[in-house]
Amino acid sequence: MLSRLTVRNFAIIEKLDLEFGSGFNVITGETGAGKSVIMGALNLVLGGRGGVEVVRQGAEKASVDALFETDEAPIIQQLAEEMGLDISDGLILSREVTASGKSVCRICGRPVTVAQLKQVGDELVDLHGQHEHQSLLSQSRHIQLLDSWGGAEITQLRKQVSDVYKRVRDLQHERDSLQTDARERARMIDLYGYQVKEIREAGFQPGDEETLESEYRRVANGQKLLQSVQGVLDALEDEKAGIMLSLAASEKLLGDAAEVDPNLQPQLDVIKNTSYELMEVTRDLSRYVDSIEFSPEQQTEMEERIELLRSLRRKYGDTLEDVLAYEQEISKKLDDLSHSEERSDEIVSMLSKAEAELVQLCNKLTLLRQTAAAAFQNSTLTELKDLALEKARFEVQIEDAAISGMGKDRVEFLIAANPGEVVHPLVKVASGGEISRVMLAIKSALSRQEALPTMVFDEIDVGVGGRTAFKIAQKMENLASNVQILCITHLAQIASRAKHHFLIEKRVEGSRTLVDVVRLTEDERVLEVARMIGGLEPTEAVLMHASEMLATKSPVETGLPA
Repeated sequence: MLSRLTVRNFAIIEKLDLEFGSGFNVITGETGAGKSVIMGALNLVLGGRGGVEVVRQGAEKASVDALFETDEAPIIQQLAEEMGLDISDGLILSREVTASGKSVCRICGRPVTVAQLKQVGDELVDLHGQHEHQSLLSQSRHIQLLDSWGGAEITQLRKQVSDVYKRVRDLQHERDSLQTDARERARMIDLYGYQVKEIREAGFQPGDEETLESEYRRVANGQKLLQSVQGVLDALEDEKAGIMLSLAASEKLLGDAAEVDPNLQPQLDVIKNTSYELMEVTRDLSRYVDSIEFSPEQQTEMEERIELLRSLRRKYGDTLEDVLAYEQEISKKLDDLSHSEERSDEIVSMLSKAEAELVQLCNKLTLLRQTAAAAFQNSTLTELKDLALEKARFEVQIEDAAISGMGKDRVEFLIAANPGEVVHPLVKVASGGEISRVMLAIKSALSRQEALPTMVFDEIDVGVGGRTAFKIAQKMENLASNVQILCITHLAQIASRAKHHFLIEKRVEGSRTLVDVVRLTEDERVLEVARMIGGLEPTEAVLMHASEMLATKSPVETGLPA
């Protein structure tokens, strides 16, 4: 429910803080006092339209904040979770409009779009004004209202319909992708086939890039390598001054000396080991020299392999690994395309079964809706009789429509308010008083089946009076036992039934117009209801009448601050 509404510099309102209570809240005041401006502020913070015209003259910006208690609103809890909001301490909607026209929206201090603000606002408040019964005059909402009346069985079945419908759409999309544009498919098969063949025939394996470059450097520099290594061999093996010859001579001389002085044995061992190691090096270098080739054909072949690899990298990836990964990817695509006819047949079979399941579920849903519609019609007619529309006819029309996630039904509420009239779509009912009563009847019926959001009525009592006004007031009071109601009214019959009564007054201070709203005590309510009955200076009889009207209900609660 709406707990608090804070308004700053909105239209003729400079500063306003309202704390509403549960049940029936009523706002009264003289014509032009600014009652509907409050509704305009509430509509703004719920995501309605608002431009620079809402900013109070001379102010930098207009701002509206609304605090809601949402403990018993599972839909709001779900939306909050999806948006990542913590609403354990309440849900706060905020909207600012600057004098330059910039609009800023927030939920619990977090910036959101106007669309997101409206999405949440629509679940929190059902705003009604003359010819502005949002949820009733929108035919597209009628099916949702009927399903809400039908309860969990319809809701669960509709969820199944929605899931199967989505599956059907996905299968249709895949089927169309496979069956349409065969020429494009053939073109892609040729293209992928050529690419796979080109990469595979190159014969590269992971790691070949580094190996090929290393081998090419060795072949391309073969002459230089041969000269360098052969020079080392010559230095080691020269018959006159080679290192090996010098080591052999050194080993013999030091061996003779070590026989005389054993302390020289470690040095002798070093020379011997060095000789052995150099002999190994000499053999390895000799084999390396034998392996060096100067074949121009081999060098040309390696250059061609390197250029082939570069060409593949230019086409298919930055590295050889990328090229090979691309080949795996398009191989799968090629396989899918090559077997698309088989997959298409499979999809057609799956689609046929899903479509049959969808039709079956839709038919079942239609039957449930027809049953619910009959009960809903009877309940609404009972409510209409209570509102002095004894001869009214109300029908829930269910017609075939294109299958969607909601089923295959088009639902519309029809009404004939007077005897002898033909039922017409609710949206075409001209009388504001009739619309008000039909709306109350439908909402009263629905309130027994679902938790309704806060309901706001902005002077929907226009065009009614007398006994009908009393009936409307009684119905609104009863409805308020299940839902919070905020009502702007000029009728004493309605004002007298409220649980919380607020008076709005407009005054001029200097050259500025100000608006004040006060919460009335029981005695103050008598004066206000009397004014509504008999004018600014009510007689004793009118005051007594006002007291009697207020006495027909429980005393007003005064626990909330003014």
